[in-house]
Amino acid sequence: MQISKNVQKLIKSLETKKYRMLHQLFVAEGPKVVAELAPAFKLHTLVATEEWVQQSNGQSIIHTYNPNLYIVDEQQLTKTSLLQHPQQVMALFEIPERKEPQIDSNALTLMLDGVQDPGNMGTIIRIADWFGIHNIICSNASADAYNPKVVQSTMGSLSRVNVTYADLEPLLAPLCGKVPIYGTLLDGSNIYDQPLSASGIIIMGNEGKGISPDIRKYIDAPLLIPSYNKDSAESLNVAIATAITCAEFRRREAIQVPPTGISS
Repeated sequence: MQISKNVQKLIKSLETKKYRMLHQLFVAEGPKVVAELAPAFKLHTLVATEEWVQQSNGQSIIHTYNPNLYIVDEQQLTKTSLLQHPQQVMALFEIPERKEPQIDSNALTLMLDGVQDPGNMGTIIRIADWFGIHNIICSNASADAYNPKVVQSTMGSLSRVNVTYADLEPLLAPLCGKVPIYGTLLDGSNIYDQPLSASGIIIMGNEGKGISPDIRKYIDAPLLIPSYNKDSAESLNVAIATAITCAEFRRREAIQVPPTGISS
């Protein structure tokens, strides 16, 4: 089927949250991202080159999910794509119904207080996936998980991490004293010297302002990633800080379990 100007206009409109909410659709691009998201989200439309359509992976996705299919040449794909360098295929997926946040008291949960940069948001979702953290709860002021830049930055991890949005205070208030609540703060205690549990909430703050005062008051274990250079930058990028923090939590968990095959 030939792609129409109306379809191209629809795809371009999905760069903005207003139209994503209106149409309940989001865009993903590239063979890897599309293939990873297809089993997790309802596939609405594919725009692809003949080369991708003829590949076994393309054939499998088309026959399994039966989306609207537009076969285009490279020039048409470039005109339609939201990327500077299009990658053979782009897809429209349906945005699922909004879910209530879930906090598993036996697992780690990431909580994002105003992380606004789409690149950071996407990278954090990918980091959570890597470290086996399945739930991220975002403040309503955080970047939209279905922003095209977020989706591309996740490299498919959006299919394995549950991202929800909520007012954070009502969630945190009843958990005080019941669940460990960690937060990265410049006046926190050295993360490498502090006890860390295999469950609880890890709060990461806004790129410029950090964790807001309204949320900071619920943190019972403030953590600092120390600098080893007295003339260093004032703080770390929030996605990098998230990776370091999650890695330390998982490292502590690992060293508490004897390696397989070693008897005590």
